[in-house]
Amino acid sequence: MNAALRNWRTALAIALLSVGACMAVASPAHADELTGTLKKIRDEGVVVIGVREASIPFSYSDGGRTIGYSQAIALAIVDEIRKTLGQPNLRMREVTITSANRFLMLVNNQIDFECGSTTHTRERENVAAFSNSFFQYAVRMIARKNAGITDFPDLAGKPVVTTAGTSDERLVRQLNSNKQLNMRIASAKDHADAFAAVKSDRAVAFVMDEPILYGFRATDPHPDDFVVTGTPLGYETYACMFRKGDETFRDLVNGVISRMQTSGEAERLYNVWFTQPIPPHGINLNYPLSQEMRAMFAHPNDKALD
Repeated sequence: MNAALRNWRTALAIALLSVGACMAVASPAHADELTGTLKKIRDEGVVVIGVREASIPFSYSDGGRTIGYSQAIALAIVDEIRKTLGQPNLRMREVTITSANRFLMLVNNQIDFECGSTTHTRERENVAAFSNSFFQYAVRMIARKNAGITDFPDLAGKPVVTTAGTSDERLVRQLNSNKQLNMRIASAKDHADAFAAVKSDRAVAFVMDEPILYGFRATDPHPDDFVVTGTPLGYETYACMFRKGDETFRDLVNGVISRMQTSGEAERLYNVWFTQPIPPHGINLNYPLSQEMRAMFAHPNDKALD
């Protein structure tokens, strides 16, 4: 072998080794300095996601598994985690959370992230980090149609229910104080219990996120007995939630959500859960995509609205 050929092969080998080294540094799945949520998931061999039991149609149980609009986004994020770590068979475990315990479970590492019906507010940024928004909605109420409730002043002096640990609880209590309505406000442990209070006439109205109210109305055996009503108390957004200070994981989650929204996949997913019959009873929420949601899909962002 002549000297020129030996030198060429040596140079080629060095070049290939350099490329391999750069790829190893660029890939977090093989980097020794992998930190945060991705390191936890890799080390434990499982990704743990928080799910809801009755946040229809976002994250809820159909009797056998968790399904919904938000759950589909969560599963897309899990797939991206598997690709990033190079672990296509990475296990996924679901942990049921409630409005009251979800932040504590996140901070205590009992879940890795959650995409359900968690509102992104500036105050909550002190506890958790939030992804790009995936839903925008109004805060309203559901009442029996024959109760004569059309707007929030009609609730003066009456029993009202909301869900404990939600931004809606803060809004309705603030309204009660500012307008001196003397509402008797109860805080239920979850959405299903709150709606049950209206059905059993223990409360005249359930104040909550508008799409969740439509979900309960649509899936009730007698949907025409109820009406979603009231001038919105405010407008808010849902986002996925994960631990603070983890920019690598934030980039991964936001990358998934942004691609879904700008590619048209998010709108197709929306139509599946809000404009077509959904499990388990085949009820259609008839809740078409708003112009505000279209604008959000066109320009993904992680800004709180409060």
